[in-house]
Amino acid sequence: MGSRSKIHLAYIAGFLDGDSSLMLQIKKRKDGKLKRRFMCTICFYQDSRHEKPLYWIKNILNIGYISQRNDGMTELRINGYKQVKEILQNLMPFIKFKIEQAKALYEASCILYNKKNILLNKKDLIKLIEYILIIQNNNYVTKKKKTKQDLLKILGLTP
Repeated sequence: MGSRSKIHLAYIAGFLDGDSSLMLQIKKRKDGKLKRRFMCTICFYQDSRHEKPLYWIKNILNIGYISQRNDGMTELRINGYKQVKEILQNLMPFIKFKIEQAKALYEASCILYNKKNILLNKKDLIKLIEYILIIQNNNYVTKKKKTKQDLLKILGLTP
């Protein structure tokens, strides 16, 4: 990797440290056997008047989609286990403030990428719950956070 690429990754990591969210969520689904799925997301935010850096990041990473929200903000959203895993692997050496969330999301994306959702065992699900809790406890969030008990119930791991 050339020095220019490293500079770009360092800039993106700095942007991630300041104006982004790292998320690991459990989403309900109507189809499929399990009726739930895990979702890994990196989301960069910027005031819509200054959204150019988001297009630059999208171009450098060659992934994601940009949308304008109703509140005057623009976001670049990147979803997917493989994509999140690869991006975090490249950004991790440069991340300073969100390193705990980044490590947890990276580890979760590795588990989810290496196994099909249907093949996740109880040990995997418990580990994923731990990663969700690490991420949400280090994120600013306005909604009520889910407890470990809530997450165990969602995944059917309570007696």
